Amino acid sequence: MKYLANLILLIAVTFTFTAISQHTNFNTQRNWSLNKKEILFGAGATQFLGDLGGRNQIGKDYSLVDLDLPSTGYGGMIGFRYRFHPYWATTSSLNVGLLRGDDAQTQEVIRNSRNLNFRSIIVELSQRIELIIIANEKYGNRYDLRGHSKKMKDKNFQLYAFGGIGIAYFNPKGKYNGSWTALRPLHTEGQGLTDGAKETLPVTATVPAGIGIRMGINRMWRIGIEATYVKTFSDYIDDVGTTYYDRNLLQTFYGTESAVMSNPSVNNTTWFGTGQQRGDKQKDAYFYLNIVVARNITYKDYAKQRRSYKWKGRYKF
Repeated sequence: MKYLANLILLIAVTFTFTAISQHTNFNTQRNWSLNKKEILFGAGATQFLGDLGGRNQIGKDYSLVDLDLPSTGYGGMIGFRYRFHPYWATTSSLNVGLLRGDDAQTQEVIRNSRNLNFRSIIVELSQRIELIIIANEKYGNRYDLRGHSKKMKDKNFQLYAFGGIGIAYFNPKGKYNGSWTALRPLHTEGQGLTDGAKETLPVTATVPAGIGIRMGINRMWRIGIEATYVKTFSDYIDDVGTTYYDRNLLQTFYGTESAVMSNPSVNNTTWFGTGQQRGDKQKDAYFYLNIVVARNITYKDYAKQRRSYKWKGRYKF
């Protein structure tokens, strides 16, 4: 609910700003229309916001205040952006990243004693809508009139907010005897057994939302940075969601590896017995910060606009 309230507030502020903005930021129609279609390439850092790891405090696993810098992962993206209005665009993107969480990285005593860890590839396909809040886009012209030359510099800057929907695949793995092993087949919370947790799928719907800035390198390339918070509808990206299951039963039905990975607690081990809390009820989330490069592929529009701004061979665009 807190996440939804913040998102609604962001949208309300954004629309208010747009309503009072003047269209003079765009000197003509041609400036935005020359960049309708773009291919995007991005790379950057990821952060998991779930049950495992976190700062030296009681967990708030859906919140950015629980960022765990030692567990920072990495990722990349590719996308297609279509701008259909001076203030609106839509982007289809494929994001691939590594999410990590490790209780050993935090000094909060309960989390540290629990001693769980994971890493997971995350593959997300999303569609988002973008609202361009501020834009300064002016293409300078070259004039050659009666021997006089004049050149105006290009200007290309955007600040934008976005939100959308998507679907993500994940495959959590834990460290066992020095190597990483898939956790879902181990049924670490008794999935499939009496009174165990419900079976879950390795996919989840997502709601990405964020903000970005971009500027022009030249008329064909832009570079910027995007910060994206992704809300999921799964509590098992880190394979932790409910309570501890009986280790003896896990040993019997799924083997030693399942029993050990379900409860590798250290020090205060009496806190983590059968039926006690292993995770919380909050759905997992993640965050990524990407540097994004955009390549303009609006070739036909670009050529058409160039021709339209020639005047009997006297002006050169």
